[in-house]
Amino acid sequence: MGGSCCNHDHLHDNLDENKNEKILVHHVSLKDEIFCHFPYAIFSVALAMVVTSFISYPKAESVAEIAYRLFHNFHFLHLLFAASGTILMFRRYSNNFFVSLIVGFSVPAVFCTVSDAFLPYLGGKMLGLDMHLHWCFLSHIDTVLPFLIGGVVNGWVMSAHSHSKQMFYSLTFHFAHIFVSSMAGLLYLISFGFNDWWEKMGFVFLYLVFAVLIPCIMSDVVVPVFFARFGNRKNKRV
Repeated sequence: MGGSCCNHDHLHDNLDENKNEKILVHHVSLKDEIFCHFPYAIFSVALAMVVTSFISYPKAESVAEIAYRLFHNFHFLHLLFAASGTILMFRRYSNNFFVSLIVGFSVPAVFCTVSDAFLPYLGGKMLGLDMHLHWCFLSHIDTVLPFLIGGVVNGWVMSAHSHSKQMFYSLTFHFAHIFVSSMAGLLYLISFGFNDWWEKMGFVFLYLVFAVLIPCIMSDVVVPVFFARFGNRKNKRV
């Protein structure tokens, strides 16, 4: 969360608008972001598997029910972290309030669903499970919106803090962001009957690393920077 962990050294409080624009144009590549986020994903998924192991011992029915409830808890927290990070990154390059609201609400709603539900759904299908695609944005909109609103507001508040504090937020909460996503993805699998997931632990580990890595990079860095750049170009033409 909180933007690219690879380009912190390139951002300074005393940058003027032209320098900010130059950094935006020469933003680090997607490959650099993957290399930077990869350790976070590895450790987050590994920790998520350890934590989830403690709920995998009761009867299959109770495990699935517990996992289903916990999935929603972690998914909603993921929306909170993702919205905060999206806004914080967007605000580094653009002050467009209206566009930031669109990005802050829509980007987490899409990519959190991809990492927490859609990709685990596909993974379960690959393993032959009878999966059901569940989109909380449609089923629990009354619960989703408060977390998205809280994340957007939090992102704006954090963006008003000093550069050093923003870097602290980025480094501290980035791991937490990917961890809650890892928990949500694994719990989604278990909630649909994958109670013996440890028998295919290798597949689950590698698949979840991919499932959380790419969407988190898109949500935290690529999409916010793209819309910030697009907005800046549009303002120049006007």
